[in-house]
Amino acid sequence: MNKNLIRRAAVAALLALPLLATAQDKEAAAIRKNLGERIPALSQIDEIRKTPMAGLYEVRVGTDILYTDAEGNFIVQGNLLDTRSKKNLTEERVEKLTAIKFDELDTKNAFTMVRGNGKRKLAVFADPNCGYCKRFEKDLQKVNNVTVYLYLIPILGQDSVEKSKQIWCSMNKGKTWDDWMQRDVLPKGASSCNTDALTANLEFAKKYRITGTPTLVFADGTRVPGAINAQQIEQQLAR
Repeated sequence: MNKNLIRRAAVAALLALPLLATAQDKEAAAIRKNLGERIPALSQIDEIRKTPMAGLYEVRVGTDILYTDAEGNFIVQGNLLDTRSKKNLTEERVEKLTAIKFDELDTKNAFTMVRGNGKRKLAVFADPNCGYCKRFEKDLQKVNNVTVYLYLIPILGQDSVEKSKQIWCSMNKGKTWDDWMQRDVLPKGASSCNTDALTANLEFAKKYRITGTPTLVFADGTRVPGAINAQQIEQQLAR
């Protein structure tokens, strides 16, 4: 192809970018205005962007994803699937929005348990009344050379709140946790210390859609919902 033609095409594409951006901005503004006026819950939209499907726009509020047309006249709630690639685009988007960077976890809201040299790292979000958490803890005992950061998120009722407070306020949090989760020794003692960490953990869980326990976060950012066995833990730690 003639070099001059290539140059002209490149220049034309660059000149078209501002016009394209302006058109998209206008469409986004129209969607934001119409949805905000018609649906109070959508008065604070975080992001609006085009999807791969012609005429369909993604509307993001926090980590909640909705879809609409170019004027905000219709709302679609559900998953957007790409039949060619067989990908769930909504699921991929939510996973990206709720990804947890291990280095950004606030460890002051967790208690730490070190086994062996502690070189490998794992964060666990758990509820003291979660049966799957108890099963997971027994498997975790078979894993050595790991540092576990345990984040209490009492999501299974008021009794979970009370137990979490007693565990958090105990002199030896790790031992109290192990005694209860593995030996059914009820946590005892005061529950009136500063428990802001529990509140922070619940807010974090809501933000990142941690709705079940245990939820595991490995050092490479891999997030695993649910109890896995010792072999699977080892596989993830080795990644």
